[in-house]
Amino acid sequence: MKNSDSFKKFLPDLIVIGTFILVSFIYFAPAVMDGRVINQNDSLAAIGQGQEQRDYMSRHDGERSRWNLSMFGGMPTYQMSPTYDSTHPQDLLKKAYSLFLPNYVGLVFIMLLGFYILMRALKASPLLSALGAVIWAFSSYFFILIAAGHIWKFITLAYIPPTIAGLLFAYRGRYWLGGLLFALFTAFQISANHIQMSYYFLFVMLFIVIAFAVDAVRNHTLPAFLKSSAVLVIAGLLGVMANASSLYHTYEYSKETMRGKSELSHHGAENKTSNGLERDYITAWSYGVGETWTLLVPNTKGGASVPLADNTKAMEKARPEYRELFSQIGQYWGEQPGTSGPVYVGAFVLMLFILGLFIVKGPLKWALLAGTVFSILLSWGKNFMGPTDFFIDYVPMYNKFRAVSSILVVAEFCIPLLAALALKEIILKPEVLKEKKNALYISLGLTGGIALLFAVAPKLFFSSFVSTSEMQALQSLPPEHITAVMDNLTAIRVSIFTADAWRSVFVVLIGTVLLALFAGKKIKAEWAVAGILVLCLVDMWSVNKRYLNDSDFVPKSNQQQLFIQSPTDQFILQDSTPYYRVLNTATSTFNDGVTPYYHKTIGGYHAAKLRRYQDLIDVHLSKEIPELQRSIIQTQGALDSVDTERFKVLNMLNTKWVIMPAQNGGTLPVENPYHQGNAWFVDGIEFVNNADEEIDALGRIDLHRQAVADKQFEPVLAGFNVSPRDSLSTIRLTGYDSDFVTYRVDAKKNELAVFSEIYYPKGWQITIDGQPAQMLRANYTLRALPIPAGAHEVTFRFDPPSIRTTDTIAYAALLVMLLAAGLLIYRSVKKSRK
Repeated sequence: MKNSDSFKKFLPDLIVIGTFILVSFIYFAPAVMDGRVINQNDSLAAIGQGQEQRDYMSRHDGERSRWNLSMFGGMPTYQMSPTYDSTHPQDLLKKAYSLFLPNYVGLVFIMLLGFYILMRALKASPLLSALGAVIWAFSSYFFILIAAGHIWKFITLAYIPPTIAGLLFAYRGRYWLGGLLFALFTAFQISANHIQMSYYFLFVMLFIVIAFAVDAVRNHTLPAFLKSSAVLVIAGLLGVMANASSLYHTYEYSKETMRGKSELSHHGAENKTSNGLERDYITAWSYGVGETWTLLVPNTKGGASVPLADNTKAMEKARPEYRELFSQIGQYWGEQPGTSGPVYVGAFVLMLFILGLFIVKGPLKWALLAGTVFSILLSWGKNFMGPTDFFIDYVPMYNKFRAVSSILVVAEFCIPLLAALALKEIILKPEVLKEKKNALYISLGLTGGIALLFAVAPKLFFSSFVSTSEMQALQSLPPEHITAVMDNLTAIRVSIFTADAWRSVFVVLIGTVLLALFAGKKIKAEWAVAGILVLCLVDMWSVNKRYLNDSDFVPKSNQQQLFIQSPTDQFILQDSTPYYRVLNTATSTFNDGVTPYYHKTIGGYHAAKLRRYQDLIDVHLSKEIPELQRSIIQTQGALDSVDTERFKVLNMLNTKWVIMPAQNGGTLPVENPYHQGNAWFVDGIEFVNNADEEIDALGRIDLHRQAVADKQFEPVLAGFNVSPRDSLSTIRLTGYDSDFVTYRVDAKKNELAVFSEIYYPKGWQITIDGQPAQMLRANYTLRALPIPAGAHEVTFRFDPPSIRTTDTIAYAALLVMLLAAGLLIYRSVKKSRK
């Protein structure tokens, strides 16, 4: 009997979960049935940059390397494939949580399920919880993330609502359940490896904690609040410790990357932050102040950066003589460099959110309001620099993250949650709509009313429908056409905007009618909630289909077409030299995820390059690459007589091959005879006072014969006399893999060797004939090693002992969580038997 009662109790939840699975499948049908995939930019780049690691694993029975040679001259893999032995149990748990559903289906499912858990923690009914899950999960930005391939960001966001559910359970006295949920989903979201999203939601949790603290003081329940807080601190630490390997190595790596402090003070110093990314880089993608209306009207700024000609309805207003021009102009006219689509939370969802500010009571409301305002202000970035400057300069870690517009995910969480709570309040107390008529009218006016004004008088609110960069570009047209083109372009874009404004008007009105019918007792609560659920799903689904639909999916074989060896690749790969680097100038060199598939490259694609390598790009390579291209063109590829001083840093990096664009659209391989090889001896080394002097010296000294280093490395050479090299001394590469390289040395005297290998301060085990040796950093980015006279074998092996230590910590935390889960289950079973 008890089993039957338990089944009936959970049946509504099971029905909702089954519906989530069905809805997720339907969205991606028929692509998911056909086995097709999305041509995602980031995913394609990941294939290219990860090929070396996959090859390594196949050679070493699944073992992972922590160093990658294929990009930027060499870099750790900590942010390329952040998988450790201790993460395998979590991976299995996460697959089980997603019910082992297919890729894209599983993504939407966990987004829905996480918010459903949160709503159930707030004591909402299964149907209302399902509505909350839908209006969160179908926010446009999340589907845009899938389309763009930002999968780890998406997954991190999916785990945040159940994390906050754990927080709420704990503050409501359910310490074991709350603590376990908080620990588990904290661990899950950290393991998804998008710290930026987790960081943003720390502020949401802080707002919630502050709100509960104020409430506890008012109600004299501070001891219970402190007990709950203690449980959450312990749970949070367990979640963090379960990812000790990932977090520790990410932290250590971040200090050496673009996210860390630059040592340069003279090169672009006016744009640098104290210890993070450059200010312009952080704020490059800033949401426009007026663009924020996309929360209500998705096409406020035209939608995505796709050709205007793709919008056949809008192009009906295009003058025939300008159609070809408009095919070269984007549909988006905001001030961001480009966008894959707007942040749209649902027109009626936004109305319910505003209504919730009037009718929802309790501390959580104020936390959600604070989170919404906070995220909108910071999303404006360079368009409203006051808050952003403060956070960059004074709030820890904020300057480590770019694309400030992405902080709108906080508003995308707070708005649907308060909207669902508002609907919960209405269902529990229908008379609230009559008691708060003014609140309803204000909410209707601030959403449906404003959308109506946008629809009938768009130019009253937006002075221009042409972006600044477009205005500048249009000035190149014949003067007699400029005004006509701008007028026609404005008319087209006004039609795009007003069509969506009318759409939002109708969505808000339909939702309001459903509320009125319920308040007037014309329909039951269940039908009102179901009607609003369907309304919001249809509304948000149709917007999402603009940015992620069946046409975006291709057969898996199509992805591999991008990585088929070109004749140039085949030619270069015939080179029997074991280890050299390739510079691809036929593409965006430092945003190139394809070339690393086959070659060890000077460029690559990664958002967290080593800081010193980025400095080398900014100061030297950005100038040398065009010089090398010009030299190749001028000499028709015969570089033997060229002045090598014009690209000597490229030579220092062992750039043996250059891929040049050909006139027929293909590419041509060009050999660089001046590359310096894998290692060489120098006549002497110059010690300088700081990073600026060191990087400037690369343009001054003969890098074949001299080296330069910061004076902090002088002790490494204490007692070692660096004198002019002996011409008979030799150093030869004898073996290498992703994580090690060996050299055979025959030194006729003490020699200082410089290696074309990228310096990284931690994790390298260096030996000379099996005995530990100490390297130094030379030439700003390379390794150097003093080698005594005689015949020796020199080995560099990347084997950080910290991985074993942090894995042990992670296993211990997972064991504690497992024991806590077992105890919770035992207590629940024991209680049910009473």
